[in-house]
Amino acid sequence: MKLNIGFAFCGSFCTFSSVIKELKELKNEGHNIIPIMSYNAYSTDTRFGKAEFFRNTIEEICLNPIISSISAAEPIGPKKLLDILIIEPCTGNTLAKLSNGIADTPVTLAAKSHLRNSRPLLIAVSTNDALSGAAKNIGSLMNYKNVYFVPHRQDDPVNKPASIVADFSLTRKAMHCALEGKQLQPMIIS
Repeated sequence: MKLNIGFAFCGSFCTFSSVIKELKELKNEGHNIIPIMSYNAYSTDTRFGKAEFFRNTIEEICLNPIISSISAAEPIGPKKLLDILIIEPCTGNTLAKLSNGIADTPVTLAAKSHLRNSRPLLIAVSTNDALSGAAKNIGSLMNYKNVYFVPHRQDDPVNKPASIVADFSLTRKAMHCALEGKQLQPMIIS
């Protein structure tokens, strides 16, 4: 079954290369992918690459323009544009906003707009404070209807003991579970 997938990038820049591999896999399966980027993901150059390179790469893969403004994200819900919305990577900042109903970026407004249709939102966490400041937001979102997570793990327990990163290779499997109303288990992997 070919799907209309929203694929939203937040500013965990160190994961972009891995996430883009998963984006390509979804596109290779024949899905229509609508890319969405937070303001920071869309415009910030980092040691991991130039924003323009990532924007161009994402648009070449998806064959759709990136939604990078609130006004462009707003129609997602009213027009029922997506079967599923994937936020990958999802930063601690975005987790906090989602958990507290704040919709002030293209990604958070896309999520709010999409969830109004009782359709699944899949979150792939990537944040250095997942087991500290962001833990309460992850826990809160786990209780939200239609919100699911890509299984995740501590990425460097010795040097960054509070850091969690999703296993991006499980994105497609987690997506299919979410579309069936199920959370892929185990959610915490080693």
